[in-house]
Parts: sequence; structure tokens; C-alpha cells
Amino acid sequence: MATIKFQLRSEANKAVPIYFYLSMGRGSFFRIRTGFSIHPSNWSKAKGFPKQNDEANKKVATNLKTLEKHLLECINDAQANGVEINNEFLEQKTNGCFNREEKTDNSLVTYQIQYIIDHSDTRKIQGKSKIGLAANTVKNYQTFKNIIEEFELVIKKPLRFIDLSPEVIEKFKNWLLKKQGYSVNHAGRSLAHLKSVSKDAEKLGVTVHPNAFKIETFNESNEDRNIVTLSFEELKLIEKAELTREALINARKWLLLGCELGQQGEDLMRIKHSDFRKIDDDLVVDVFQQKGKKHVTIPVTERAKKILDNGFPEKIALQNLNDYIKEAAKAAKLDEIIEGKKYDADTKRKVFGKYPKHELITSHVCRRSFATNFYKIIPTTVIMGITGHVKESTFLQYINKPKDRDENARLFLKSLNGGI
Repeated sequence: MATIKFQLRSEANKAVPIYFYLSMGRGSFFRIRTGFSIHPSNWSKAKGFPKQNDEANKKVATNLKTLEKHLLECINDAQANGVEINNEFLEQKTNGCFNREEKTDNSLVTYQIQYIIDHSDTRKIQGKSKIGLAANTVKNYQTFKNIIEEFELVIKKPLRFIDLSPEVIEKFKNWLLKKQGYSVNHAGRSLAHLKSVSKDAEKLGVTVHPNAFKIETFNESNEDRNIVTLSFEELKLIEKAELTREALINARKWLLLGCELGQQGEDLMRIKHSDFRKIDDDLVVDVFQQKGKKHVTIPVTERAKKILDNGFPEKIALQNLNDYIKEAAKAAKLDEIIEGKKYDADTKRKVFGKYPKHELITSHVCRRSFATNFYKIIPTTVIMGITGHVKESTFLQYINKPKDRDENARLFLKSLNGGI
């Protein structure tokens, strides 16, 4: 059964957009702008509607109730007739409820972003022969569109490609970093997206400000990055920690197994017992990496076999895994105070500071710990084949290590002396 709730995504001291959240059950979920806005002080979180404290707010509340009824009727009709319900359908029905004209102005930055999203399945991937953007890439474009729409509220007008002067880009950058509190990497990616989208628009004949092609992107330097990993010794402490709750014991299995297989949290959670197979006397596991769309075969180490001997771990939601492995690491007394970024629920941003190490443990530590622990033990190209990295420079940046030009020579001689 479809349910609709209205929410705000910001508590800024200004009028902010009102969104509706549509749940279709079984993980089918949509978030769409209603086209209305309100100051957070006039919004009732408990009721999910504007406070009835003046005529303007009462009118917005009436419009939202009208929209809710209209959407549910459209959804019921669509389901009865086998029509696909997606973002485009919901945006169209939302605009239709209030007889709004659809935006078809290709000079708008948001129009071009939506164009890319709508044609993501046939879009050619730069530098590759295949077509079709990955799901995460499409999600990133949607996030970027939301960022541009929020910036448009600040400048109080739609952002057009012809507007991308040095002054506007500087204002956008400062807004990302200082007002929104985004990380250096996130702000840098947003500017990179803007530059890329501008190039796309020009190819389609849109007039673009020349400065858009000169946008400077950036990211954190290696010295500024705070990488959290678990050493073999720390993993032993977690393995031996006394845990009584089954949920924590199960999450610990995933953490230990993940640090031996070197996969992203999402890919790790998709591994099934049937994915393991034997090659001669060795055990391997086949994994399809969603981000790179690659099939990889990973050797199962003796430590991983020991974990599996106690039973394959039960499936668990990634957010629950992140919460539980923090508790497991705390039980292992990983209390060293280190620098890092921790998610703040109030600001909805990661805040840099000094925290006990167990508070900074997430599922991403699995892949990074694997890469760091086996670096200089296993040839870098072999590790990259497991983690999914394509470039050695990217891999070394991932584990925050400088390039060692002598390492291949050492590994070659070690292998040669070992009887190859």
C-alpha cells in the first residue's frame, strides 16, 4: 500500500523546500519536491504539516492535502493499468495537480542534470566502450541536482549555464564549504560535476559561460586524509572480544570476513554461501562488484576459512552492521584517540575531530584494511584485482601510501628465491 509523508530536508533559517516521501513497500521509495516551501519554524515535525498559525501556512497545508489525495489516486490508477511509477511519473503528476508548466528550458543547469539522469541507461561511459551509467553514478547526479536546487534558493533564481561566471562559481564554492559544511572532497566533486555537465550542455548547443570550462576542482591532500584501518593485531582483539548478543557476534563475523575479502560494504552484504567454490584444493569466492560492474574471484584465506567454519553470517542491513561493529570494536577496547570524521545526526554532516577509534569503524574499513594489511605482502596488481582499483595511483591514494619504485623489484626477487 502506498503511503505519503511530507518532510523538510533542512532546518536552515530561511524558507526551504517541502518534499513528499512515497513508500510503495518492499524497498520501493521516492523523494520528490512538492513545489512548495516553508520556514522550518512554521513546520510541525510531529504532524508532518505546516503549523496552522496564519493564513499562508493554512493554504500550504490545504495544497499538500490536495496533492496527497491526487497522487494516491494517480498511483492507484497506474498500478491498475500496469504503468511504471518512477521519479518522472511522480514529478509529472505533481505538476499536473496544480497545472504547472513543465520546465523544458535547456539553458537551466537542473534541466541538463535531469537529462543525463533520464538517459543514463544509454549514456556512453567516458573512456570506455560500454554504455549505461552505474546506479551509484545516477544517484550522485540526483544528489547534485538537489544541491543545485538548494543553491537556487540562495541566489533566488534558476541557475543557467550562461550565469557561471567566476563570481558565481566562487559564491557556489563558498556556499558548499562554509554555509553547507560539506567536506572538501564533496564540495570538489560538486564543482567537477558542474564542469562536466557544462561540457555536456555545450555539445547539445546550449550557450555556456566560458568560465564554466575553467572551473577548478579539488580534493583533500593525502596529508589531510584520515584513513581508518584495522591491523591484523586489532582484528585479533576483535575476534577474541567477549560478546554476548547474537547480533554483535553475527556482525563481527561480517567485519572479520570483510577484512579478508576486501570488498565494499554493499558488495560484501551480497555474498552468499553458494558463491564459494573450490579450485583444486583451494577455496575461492566469486563477487560481482556493483560500482565497477566487474566480476572478481577472491582467494579465501585460512583466517577467512576459520570464520566460515563457525557458520556463514546472517544477512544484515548495512546501517545495522555499521552500528554493531562499533560496539564489537568497543568491546575489544579499541579506545585509542585518533583523528577522523564522525557523522553528526543534527547537522547531517561528518564532523572532523578526535574520537575513540571504535567510534570511527564502519563497513568501509573492511576494504581499506585488506588493501593496507596486504600491501607489500602481495603484489599490488593482485590486490587491485581484488579491490577493483584500476589505477595504481588511485590505489596508493586509497591507502595513503607513496609510490615505492623498489617494491616490484623486491617482490620479484622474493618470488624468484621462492622457487618460481
